[in-house]
Amino acid sequence: MSQPLFFQTRAHLMVCTGKRCRERGSAEFFARLWSDLERERLAYYTAGGKVRLTESGCLGACSFGPNATCYFAAADHPGLDQAWYARMDGPRLLELARALNAGAALPDEGRYDR
Repeated sequence: MSQPLFFQTRAHLMVCTGKRCRERGSAEFFARLWSDLERERLAYYTAGGKVRLTESGCLGACSFGPNATCYFAAADHPGLDQAWYARMDGPRLLELARALNAGAALPDEGRYDR
């Protein structure tokens, strides 16, 4: 029996498409981000891409949406680290995805987990 394909990832980015975030454009931002990840070769299944993108249900900060969260390989300790973002839009999601793919410092704007 064959095995499913496995793609190494550096980060998993989740964008809320729950009702309240969707009302603020999150579904459109999510769709645009897929195109951007493919075009810039950031998507986990493209050469050089290391970001996995998933739609998410409610992330719990509905009044501040659209919201996103990500889990990524931590540079300074073993295991995964996380970051939570509020009031996201298309350009800010792409900026976050670029940083995640590069293993660079994440943007501060909108981040609320610290």
